[in-house]
Amino acid sequence: MSPTIGVIGSRGRMGHAIVAAARENGVAVGAQGDAGDDLAAVFAAVDIVIDFSAHGATADVIRLATLHRKPLVIGTTGHAADEKKRLLALAAAIPCVWSGNYSVGVNLLFALTQRAAAVLGSDYDAEVIEMHHRFKKDAPSGTAERLLEIILKERKLEANALRQGRHGITGERTSTEVGIHAVRGGDVVGDHTVLFAALGERVELTHKASDRGIFARGALRAAAWVAEKPQGVYDMQDVLGLR
Repeated sequence: MSPTIGVIGSRGRMGHAIVAAARENGVAVGAQGDAGDDLAAVFAAVDIVIDFSAHGATADVIRLATLHRKPLVIGTTGHAADEKKRLLALAAAIPCVWSGNYSVGVNLLFALTQRAAAVLGSDYDAEVIEMHHRFKKDAPSGTAERLLEIILKERKLEANALRQGRHGITGERTSTEVGIHAVRGGDVVGDHTVLFAALGERVELTHKASDRGIFARGALRAAAWVAEKPQGVYDMQDVLGLR
């Protein structure tokens, strides 16, 4: 029997998409809620919870998941680095999938970016460009942040290597910086490009989403997967076997 899911952030775009995808695929949605609601009632009524609410609610969501011993899927973004590190430690007490993007294609992009960053040396300048709809509240996107993490790790660089756009007399680009550019406008669901540019050639890895349903279906896949896993924090690379 499939687990009954609860959806936190159900009034948002992703929440609506998850509920719709669940109904289309015969997955029972036992309870819904949003930040500021009685979230304890959601956890008490379901087998597993998917959270796409506000980043300010994540700590409370993890606390309730731990209290009720329920597996958790988190897709909320916008956390500061030190805050996310603390929350990840708390989430390790339960089975939890936490990813900035639940698209199968995007997670393949993560794997390809890791490979490219390992093969292409510092003479290939790395830049990440992302575009989202005008209503998105955080920048860069969680997906872009994960792409940057991958590049920094492969190149053994610290976070101070990041350049959040450029303005004015910046001087020549160095080989140890990684650029990030966030574009906002219209109804774009999510576009991400990783660019490796050398003298004489460049490599571009691009993923474009046109339907929010891809993220919803991925989150449901993660929920079914983590329901049978021991406590610990996983991501979609684990769910898809891309590690």
